[in-house]
Amino acid sequence: MKQNITKSIDFEFHDDFSELTQQQVELIQAADQASRLAYAPYSDFFVGCAVLLEDGTVVKASNKENASFPAGICAERNALNFVSDHHPGQKILKLSVMAKPNQFEMTEPASPCGICRQVIAETEKNQQFPIEIIMASDSGKALIVKNSESLLPFHFYLSQLKK
Repeated sequence: MKQNITKSIDFEFHDDFSELTQQQVELIQAADQASRLAYAPYSDFFVGCAVLLEDGTVVKASNKENASFPAGICAERNALNFVSDHHPGQKILKLSVMAKPNQFEMTEPASPCGICRQVIAETEKNQQFPIEIIMASDSGKALIVKNSESLLPFHFYLSQLKK
């Protein structure tokens, strides 16, 4: 039987950071600092990510490129992998991402790529707690979603891959 189902995305859009909480602004600033650590000689697209853990720890990471393009890693996955290895069992409350391209101006917030969206979704599923995702730009604009489903509504999990 055919069913028409509608999914909607709930998000906040802010014209400037003054509308955000101090915690959100500090996380954006941490992501901005992390973007300066990026190694992006091929794309010249510097990305930083900051993750807030439940104990108040902030983990920062950046994107790292490689001449063998598949060998690089995005800032978001770099941060999530570090948290998994160095802070096991800690829930991730918020994740902020900031992109800083050198070859063009970017006034709108950058969103995590598809692979990062899947990893964020699986991390969220494994910790059984939503991750607020804050996407920001140098222009002061911010886009905030309350969980990964708003970025990737049709993600999949291990349970769907089992026979």
